[in-house]
Amino acid sequence: MKFLLNARQHWALLTAILLLIVSMFNPAIPMKREVRSYLFVVDVTQSMNTEDMVVNGQRDSRIAYTRKIIREVLPDIPCGSQISLGVFSAESVALLFTPIEICANYAVIQDSIAHLEWRMAWRGNSRLRFGLPSASAIVSSFKSPAEVVLFTDGDEAPKLNAVNKTDLSGWQGGKGWLLIGVGEDDPSPIPKFDSDNRILGYWAYTNSILAPSQVQSEESVGTRDNSIATDVYDRYLSQLNEAYLKELAEEIGAKYLRAGQSAALLSAIQDMPAAGEQESTLHLRGFLIAGAGLLVLASYIRSFRLKLTSWRSKFA
Repeated sequence: MKFLLNARQHWALLTAILLLIVSMFNPAIPMKREVRSYLFVVDVTQSMNTEDMVVNGQRDSRIAYTRKIIREVLPDIPCGSQISLGVFSAESVALLFTPIEICANYAVIQDSIAHLEWRMAWRGNSRLRFGLPSASAIVSSFKSPAEVVLFTDGDEAPKLNAVNKTDLSGWQGGKGWLLIGVGEDDPSPIPKFDSDNRILGYWAYTNSILAPSQVQSEESVGTRDNSIATDVYDRYLSQLNEAYLKELAEEIGAKYLRAGQSAALLSAIQDMPAAGEQESTLHLRGFLIAGAGLLVLASYIRSFRLKLTSWRSKFA
């Protein structure tokens, strides 16, 4: 029995040494892994200032609510995923930063989202049908593929008609994307602010083109202009255009989700198809060293147990 035990120890130690020698060459296995990369695009046009959402128990704007729900889902997006951030205004999307790994850059991502606001808009209008191909062009410029998650109220300005409605039925750039509708069904007025974010009044119904970049000077604070409603009945009213966003999502092959619980948003993001595959390498050195250590430990544990049993039998 003693010879058999020594033989087991002998082979275990030889195997452990062999594993350590192999580990010195740092062996690795090439493999492919799914790429989880998301471009969050936030609508920062004037209608997103409409206060018809609830944040921390108080009535707040759509853009404030958007910031809240994005920041709530970030902790549950797994490490290794890549996040990029963009804003939509006028007819295009502007990229704030290219894809970065979420865990290594978590604080930066959270801070960037916390500072999203309407003053980032560079021009008036809100033409989603032009903004979608713009987002697609940005994704095409990335080193690796990404899926787009767009937060918007679907309030197009100027309003769509048979003349200005661009046909996207033949465009497949939005397949697999996620459109998030932000806002309520009941119409609410859109506030108008100056450059210091002080409210001047509410946009007038007669002002069909919303121009967030045309802020007021210091001297005009408190005064009226022809874009501000002088009476309640003259206010431009905005609401979530859910029917339009559903139609748009179906047209481009995307999915639609109404903004609500962060758990639903996280589930929808997790259900999105992987952006693509990426070549990666699985390094085996650590596994080999760990295996060698376990072999040595196992051989001596067995020997120790036998000696302990023999010692107990002598004093039994």
